[in-house]
Parts: sequence; structure tokens; C-alpha cells
Amino acid sequence: MLQSVKESHRLLRAWQLALLRFAVTLDESDRLNAAALAAELDRPSGQRDPDGSLHFFRRTSSQLCAAISGQLQDADAILDCFCKQIGEPRLTLAFAAAIGMTHPDPGPAQPMRRPDLFSGLPARRSASL
Repeated sequence: MLQSVKESHRLLRAWQLALLRFAVTLDESDRLNAAALAAELDRPSGQRDPDGSLHFFRRTSSQLCAAISGQLQDADAILDCFCKQIGEPRLTLAFAAAIGMTHPDPGPAQPMRRPDLFSGLPARRSASL
């Protein structure tokens, strides 16, 4: 079960990166790669879906690629929504830069709070001028 979750997460990240690559290149082969990864994500547990009822990622990929290409009137809203759902701040910023979004919100930054971070280090000597 844990292996399946890790594999799904890895596949989801590959799909997001494929969409980023398409946003950078606008190349048909990159769009097809994103579509292939979407089809893989839509398959439950890697099995074939005989009735084709699962199609969330395929539909989303098609919509995102059309928005990236400028083929949709509400492209900005679609791309903004996707940026908010990415979940990885660095990937969000990269995707926003690739599509020309000016002010992406990568999510709240988590400050590093470790009181013991500098424990064990010698104290600084004050510099005399």
C-alpha cells in the first residue's frame, strides 16, 4: 500500500513536470507526454479501465494545455487555479514563470524554527575596529 502511494505521488509529480515542460516549450511531443502521464494517473492501480470512466487527469491535462496555448478565454483563471493546487512552492514558481504569471502565490512559507540550530558552535568574537 505504501509503495502504491509513493508511486502515485511520483507519477503525479512527473505529470506536473510534464505540464511545466509543455508550458516552456509549447511542443506537441511535450503535450503528448503530459497526456500519456495523465492517462496513466487515471488508471486505478495501474490496471486498464475498461469503461473509461476515470478521466480526471486526461480532461485536466487537455484543459491546461489549451489554456497554456492561449486557446481558452478563461485561461488565466484555469492556470491560476492549477498553480494553487501544485503543492510544491518551487514548482509553483517555475510554472508561474513559464506561463508569465506575475504574482504567483506559492503557499505559506514555513520558517525554520530550531532553537538548537547553533548549539555546540563557538561564540563569535566581536570585531574591534
